[in-house]
Formats: sequence, structure tokens, C-alpha cells
Amino acid sequence: MSAIDNEPFPRGALIAAGFLVGSSLLITAGARLAQVLHPAAVVQRSGPSPVQQVGLRFYDEADGSVLVRDSRNNHQVASLAPGTNGFVRGVLRGLAHDRMRRGIGMAPPFSLMRWSSGRLALRDTATGRTIDLDAFGISNKQAFVDLLPRDARA
Repeated sequence: MSAIDNEPFPRGALIAAGFLVGSSLLITAGARLAQVLHPAAVVQRSGPSPVQQVGLRFYDEADGSVLVRDSRNNHQVASLAPGTNGFVRGVLRGLAHDRMRRGIGMAPPFSLMRWSSGRLALRDTATGRTIDLDAFGISNKQAFVDLLPRDARA
């Protein structure tokens, strides 16, 4: 047996460690709560504007399909059959979850934007979150290109 086995652990060190862990948890929880209650303002980026932009709304149908409508005139852009367009559904599921977490409904449209370089992005107009669709490959990007007006597809 060594001398350390007979002596108690220093009480001050235990109190300091407990205080450090507790204050870290409180600060983290406070920061997280502040972000949920007051999301950061959308930062407007300077630079080129999209050459094409269309507002879209997505509606879940009773048969499992997703109806896509132009937000300006409410014309039907597409109907995504059940079991198809998994990438589009996945992207929308993530954005809808973010809206639900923030207490925002599905009424505000999404903005599908194309730049002169051909890059494509989907922006949630309610939260400001933008998804660069080029990052997911050509076939996944094509699923969103198909939602653009026919005369603008390239």
C-alpha cells in the first residue's frame, strides 16, 4: 500500500472540477437556447445575383406523392410519384424539419436559383438556409433542374 491510499482526495480540487463541469453545461445550454429562440439574422451576400430564380411550394398528397407548384401563379410544376425522387424528398425533409424546429410552417416558398456558371442552389426563404445542389452530384442536381421552367433548362 502506498501513501496515496491512506490520504483523501483534496476536497478543493473536487469542488473546482464540479464547478467547471457545471458552468460548462450551463453556458452550452444557454447558447443553444439563445440560438433556438433568436436565430441569427440572414446575412445578405454581396456578389452576383442568380440568372434564374423560381419560387416553389411543395405539398404532400394523400397518395404519397409530392405536388410542386410555382409560388407566383400556383401552376403545377411537377408531381413526384410515391417512391421516386428520393434526393428531392430528402432535401425537403431536412428543410421542413428545420422549419418545424423554429415554429415556421410550410407556407413560405423555397427559392430554386441558378447562376450564370450553371451552379444550382435551393434556398429556404423562411430560414435563409441555402443548399448548394451541385455538391451532391450531377444526377441529384438534375432532379432539381427538372423543376425549373422548361425553357430555362440546360
